[in-house]
Formats: sequence, C-alpha cells, structure tokens
Amino acid sequence: MKLVILDRDGTINADSDDYIKSPQEWQPLPGALEAIARLNHAGYHVVIASNQSGLGRGLFDVASLNAMHAKMHKLLSAHGGRIDAVFYCPHTDDDKCNCRKPLPGLFEQIGERFGIELKGVPVVGDSVRDLRAGAAAGCEPHLVLTGKGAALRGQPLPDDFPPGTQVHEDLAAFADAVVGRAAPRPQHQQQA
Repeated sequence: MKLVILDRDGTINADSDDYIKSPQEWQPLPGALEAIARLNHAGYHVVIASNQSGLGRGLFDVASLNAMHAKMHKLLSAHGGRIDAVFYCPHTDDDKCNCRKPLPGLFEQIGERFGIELKGVPVVGDSVRDLRAGAAAGCEPHLVLTGKGAALRGQPLPDDFPPGTQVHEDLAAFADAVVGRAAPRPQHQQQA
C-alpha cells in the first residue's frame, strides 16, 4: 500500500496563531488540493495526522471540525482527489496524551488502522513536531516551507529536525518529487 501522511494546518490549508475554528477560516494553500489529487492519481492513499488542541481549549467543537473537513473533502473532490482518513489529537499539552505531536500516537493509530508498518512512509508537515512524530514511528520526514515552515526559508535546518529531513517549497513540490511528474527539485538535506 502506497501511503502518505500529511499534517493539515500550514501544509494543506493556511494556518493561524488564533487557530482555524470554522469552515470559513479553512482556506487551502495554493496548489495543495491539486497536489493531493496528483498523489491519489499516482496510487497513493493520503491520510491526515493533525493536532487540534482548539477542541481541548474550547475554541471550536467537533461539529465545527467536521464541517471544516467536509469543506476540505468537497473542494478536494472537485480536483479529483480524496483524503482516506483524518486522525486528530483533540488534547492540549496539559493533557499529557500520547497522540499529540511530537509524540507518535497518531501515527501508531494510522499504522494499526491500515495494518501496515510505517517505515519509509513519507510524512509531510510544516513544523519540527510533525516530522519528529512521524520519524518516531519510522516515517520518512519531509518539511514544506509553508505555514510555520516559511520561517525556515533560506535557513539551514535546526538540529532538532530528524536526520534526513527533505525540504520542499510546498505540498505541490513534494508531490512533484514523489510522483516524478517534474524533474526533481533541489532538495536540502540536514547535515549529518
């Protein structure tokens, strides 16, 4: 099974320090939906692993989260793409759960649900916690320079990123590299 695990906020849609709390606030990043559709058409199943502590903070409820995801699914469908499953952590740091990234609980749930080992499965996110969580479960880390990742544009990766982290301009550039539709774009790799 070909699988890709994506972060949501800052990777697929615009992020906000005030949290994405409604379908109106959920806005896809340019090219992100098309990138997911390209991955699907190349035979990849796409799954989301997302921290959603706004639930635990009482900033929005599950119905609002479901409405955001319904919007995402509808917009994605118009591009011929799909998300196979959305895994999310509703907790805050204070809850000390195992599913809040950078801990690997969401990834372990994904592996169990799909009945696969995650070794080598690409995980794509815009922050170190996304990639550390995936790497702890055996995934191959890919950073996009959107969302929180934009602050690292033109910078060497800090040492807290997993070794071998590959850097992509955005989700479309990641899809180009994985699907091979375009010549591979230059990748920056963390110095060992």
